[in-house]
This record gives sequence, structure tokens and C-alpha cells, in this order.
Amino acid sequence: MKAMTAGRMLAAIASALLGSAAFGAPASYAKPIEREYIWPDGKMPDAQPQQVAATVAEAESEGFKADDFRRPYLDWFELPPADVRTDVCMILISGGGYIHCCDMHIVEDWRRKLTDIGVICVSLTYRTPRPKGLPIYQSAWEDGQRAVRVVRSQAAKRGYSPEKIGVIAMSAGSHLATMLATSSQTPAYAPVDELDATVPCHINWATPCAIAYALSDGIGIPNTRNGQAIDVQFDTCFRFDAKTCPMCMFHGGADAYSPIASTEVYRRLRRMKVPAELHLYPDRPHRFFGEDGKGDAAAGHDSWFGRAAEFIRQMGYDGRLGAEEKLMDRFADDSARSECIKEEIWPAGKMPSGCTNQCAPYIEWHMPRERRTKAIQIIYSGGGYHWNKPWNVEVVPARRYLNAKGMTVVTLRYREPRPAGGLAKHTSAWQDLQRAIRVVRSKAAAKGLDPDRIGIMGSSAGGHLTMMGATSSRSRSYWDVDAVDKLPCNAQWGIAIYPAYLLTDGLDGTNKRGGNDDDARLAPEFVFDPDTCPVLFVHGDADGYSSMGSVKAWEHMRRMGVQSELHTLARRGHVFQNKAAPGTGSYTYLDRIWEFMNSKGFNR
Repeated sequence: MKAMTAGRMLAAIASALLGSAAFGAPASYAKPIEREYIWPDGKMPDAQPQQVAATVAEAESEGFKADDFRRPYLDWFELPPADVRTDVCMILISGGGYIHCCDMHIVEDWRRKLTDIGVICVSLTYRTPRPKGLPIYQSAWEDGQRAVRVVRSQAAKRGYSPEKIGVIAMSAGSHLATMLATSSQTPAYAPVDELDATVPCHINWATPCAIAYALSDGIGIPNTRNGQAIDVQFDTCFRFDAKTCPMCMFHGGADAYSPIASTEVYRRLRRMKVPAELHLYPDRPHRFFGEDGKGDAAAGHDSWFGRAAEFIRQMGYDGRLGAEEKLMDRFADDSARSECIKEEIWPAGKMPSGCTNQCAPYIEWHMPRERRTKAIQIIYSGGGYHWNKPWNVEVVPARRYLNAKGMTVVTLRYREPRPAGGLAKHTSAWQDLQRAIRVVRSKAAAKGLDPDRIGIMGSSAGGHLTMMGATSSRSRSYWDVDAVDKLPCNAQWGIAIYPAYLLTDGLDGTNKRGGNDDDARLAPEFVFDPDTCPVLFVHGDADGYSSMGSVKAWEHMRRMGVQSELHTLARRGHVFQNKAAPGTGSYTYLDRIWEFMNSKGFNR
């Protein structure tokens, strides 16, 4: 009875600390086929009498005896069916504040989904609660390094590659996963046997969800100042050594365990040129990751696991990366469109900053055959502000995709090439975008559409233009030419696909230093005024127009209280969507647009 009371007490403490009441066990879990203790008898380092190695479900079970659960263990699960099985193994690690291992339902969800895609699964239950007189992670780190060695040593026996071992984890477990991913060359303990002397403990990739305790305003607790005060430091326990592996990180924008932890890890991986993905979801708290598959997939709440699977595919870990397919071939016709209406945006003779070398701007209304939302999406292409083509791969597939969803799309051809006379490269395009938004707003109601649900979307230079429209709509780009210009030109959301020119080390070209240095700041033309709207960023991790521009813009917006969304794609460059392999994030990127709109309620 005393042990039961202690288990409940630990659960109550962690529930208060983590802000989560979801510690109850579901009706059933898959039973492991084998339990394996990782330390030889009597050789576990830093053993402390108050620690156990048990899940909350075990600790709260009838007849629980702590002395039966002193040794950390691995639970091996049934192999995936032979027809889908890969040579990949994933170690599943629960969170729980280093107070206990509480995420049984999340671990089970991971196990089920990973097994379905052919991944061999093993879970680690490490020692808790936090050790006394040592860093809060120390005993778990020791158990983690030892567990990796055990798993690596059994690769041939169990049918996976010793160099295809990944880790997926949550919260404090993600802190541990990040330690394993970045710091394997630092021994957590002195060798206890031949295994420690001969088998390395590096992993090959990590998938940390909601990394906790990585920033100095939240070591062991939620971040007291959102992880973004000027004096907040990244914890030096993460070494980022020569064996640091690729990572695919997930975090909610409203997490009390700050998502800045994940953006800081991403910065360091980029500086090391280690491939990485970063997936940041707006308005989502701690532990939102589709628990038990109950997340709202349409709103992106349960779609995160798909991104993790796409990372595995894109990196080639599962051996199933197929040939790339052209996006224009996949969206080959306008069958979802009922009509196209072309319209000039400026009254004759009143176009501002007119340059004789530029094309005439216009918009086209693409009406869906079956309208399911009153929202409107404006789309335009990139082209370095030297050209833009609303008939190219950056516009047409997205237009057809959204028309098929029942959304009205307006395409914009803005003026190009760049204006003469010493004007900034984006000046005339910005004027055209502000005017286009006003024209669309002025005519929305007559078309049965909502004038207060207008989004803007562009790629590359068009992504820069989106950031102008999203952050600076109160800044006048031209003087009023008629009554339409009395209308506001703010958008309700933006979609920036591999935006260029966002940082000061790449104002007129690719980012010379990768955009990774702290002195590479956001371009001065972005005002971030009070009408700044949420933005979805999708960016290739290997893009010469650095993905750090998107990351730094996301961080700045979060400091303002504007919850945006971000996805970077490992090993993908500029125009990543032109040709992409099935089962990768570059192939499914249009779905991120629809999920973002759903999650923010724009297309209701």
C-alpha cells in the first residue's frame, strides 16, 4: 500500500509540473515479447535507493513492489509483418519530467504506427525520480547510453542495421533523446563490462517531441520567460560532438516548455551542416501529439507522425525512397475550376511608380466548381523580382489543389523586372500586392465570399512579398488612387514557401553565411506592425536561401504573440516541390497548407 501511495504521489507531482492530467492507462497495451534488463547485476552506476525503473501503469498496479523495479529495462515488441518490415529500429522513450515514465499511451501510439510502416520497436524505461546530488538527467542519460549499446549489439540477432537506430521521445524523454543525439562522445558513466568497451552509443537519428529543460529559464521546470528573454542561454549539457546525428523535431507554439529549445537545436545542427527538420505547430500546448490517434488530422493535430515518417523516407533510412515525380504532372488539369476571370488592378493612367520596362499587372479569379468555403487565397510566384509566372509550378498546382478543396483562388501577376530609378527591388510588386488585396476585398461580398478571410501565398521572392504583405500592411506603398484604396490591405494569413531575402546576409541573393549566424538579422523592410498575421512557412533545409530566415521570422512572430507554423524539409533545396518522391514532405507539402488553414479556422 505504501508503494501504491508513493506511485500516486509521483503522478500527482508530475501532473502539476507538466500541466497534463493524461496519465491514466488506456484499456490495453501491446505486450512486449521480451523484457531485457540493461545493466549487469550489481554494476548499475549511481544507484540510488529512491529510484525505480517502472512506468506509471506499473507503479500504480495492484501489488506493485518497488524492489522488483530497480533495474532499467528494454521492452522488445513483436516484429512488423514481413511484407512491410525494414531494417530500421526505433527506441521509444517516455517523458515525465524525469520524475517518472508517464507516456505509456503515447509510446503505444508510436509503437503501433511505427510497426505499421515496418519499423522494429523497443521501448526504454529508465530510472526515476530525479537523482539526488546529480543533474536531473544523469541516471536517465546513463541508462540511455547503455540501452543504445545493448540495442546496437543485437542488430544482427534481431534483424535491423546497427547504423539504422533512431530514437523517438517526448518532453523530458526528448531532452534525453537530444543528449543521445548530440553528446554520445561524452561518456555518461565509466565502462562496466566488455559491451561498454567495444560498442559505441551513438544513434543515427532522433525524433524529439517537445524538448523540455534545454534553456536556462527552464532547467527542470517550465520556461519562466518563454525561453526567449535576452539573457536566456542554451544548456551546455548538449555537446554537439562529431557524432551528432540528423534530427526531426516537433514542438507546439504555445508549449510552456518553450519551442525555442527546438529552434536552438536546429540552429546548431545547421551550423554543423547536419540535416534536420523542424516542425512547429501554432497554438498547440505540451503533449498535443495525437495521443492514441485522437488528434484532429484535418487541423494538423495528429499529422505530426506523418512528418516523422516522411523524414525517415527522405533520409533513405527505410530504403524506400522512390523516383521523383513532377508536381505539374500530378496536378495536370483544371477540372475543379468552374471559370477564370481576368481583371486589371489599376485604373488607367494611375499605376504608381510606373516603369516603361515592366509588364502590366493583373489578377485572375479562379472559381471552384463546388465552393465549400467563403475564404479566398491569393497566390503568386517567385522569380527574384526579375520575373514572375502565375502559370508555373509555384502557382498552378496550389491553385488546382485549393480549387478541388472548394476554395476560391486569385492569382496575381505583379510587375517585373525590378523597378528602375533606385527603388527597392520589391517596390512595384509590393504596390501591386497591396492593391490586389484591396480589389479582392472590394469584390468579395458580391461574389458570395468573405472580405475578411483573405490569405496571401508566394514562393521564393514571392515568399518575401508574402512577408511584406503579412507584416507591413499598415505601411503605405503608394498614395491612394481611388476609393478602393480606402479599404485595408491586411491579410488574415500568409503562406511563405522557401521565402528569399529574409536575412541581412542575403538581401539580394543566397545567404552568404547560411543565415545561421546571430548577426544575420531579419531584413529591415519587415515592420511587424499590429496587423501582422499568422504565417505558414515551408522551407528546404538545404536551400541556399536559408531556412533560418523562416525560423527567425517564426521566432519574431512568436515574441509578438502571433502563432505561426513552420516546416523545414531535410536535404531539400530551392523549389523543392518541382520534383519529389512519394512519401516525403516535399511530395505532400500542399496538405500542410490545408491543415494550417483548418487549424486557424480560416476556411470554415
